[in-house]
Amino acid sequence: MKFEFDIVDGDFAKAGTASSQVKHLLKQLNVDTKIIKKTTVAIYEAEVNVVAHAIGGGKLLADINLERIVVEVVDEGPGIEDIARAMEVGFSTASPQVISMGFGAGMGLPNMRKNSDELEVISDVSGGTRVVITNYLVA
Repeated sequence: MKFEFDIVDGDFAKAGTASSQVKHLLKQLNVDTKIIKKTTVAIYEAEVNVVAHAIGGGKLLADINLERIVVEVVDEGPGIEDIARAMEVGFSTASPQVISMGFGAGMGLPNMRKNSDELEVISDVSGGTRVVITNYLVA
């Protein structure tokens, strides 16, 4: 099953909509609750990063089958200058406005890594970011 969700930049009121819908789908498929939780956390973090940082928003594409869920989150930028540094807990490039709303604590990418069986982050400062989160549904 494949699903696509639009993510609107700056719309924190709708941040989490896609991850909630994916969570609902995984529950309907009777996926183990531990896998649902870690997948939802990883997706939510990716979604919030797009809302907080991407100009023009982005897309979340979910591909769910009997063996795994693969979620691809893409945006048009700006990209991540230093991915290794962005993976450090507490490192943030969030604006003061985003931080004042309670986001931008520098936990996005570290939480994605922690809650993914596989995580791929590809970014270009002039061309946006692509994050691929893979979680396996079977051992």
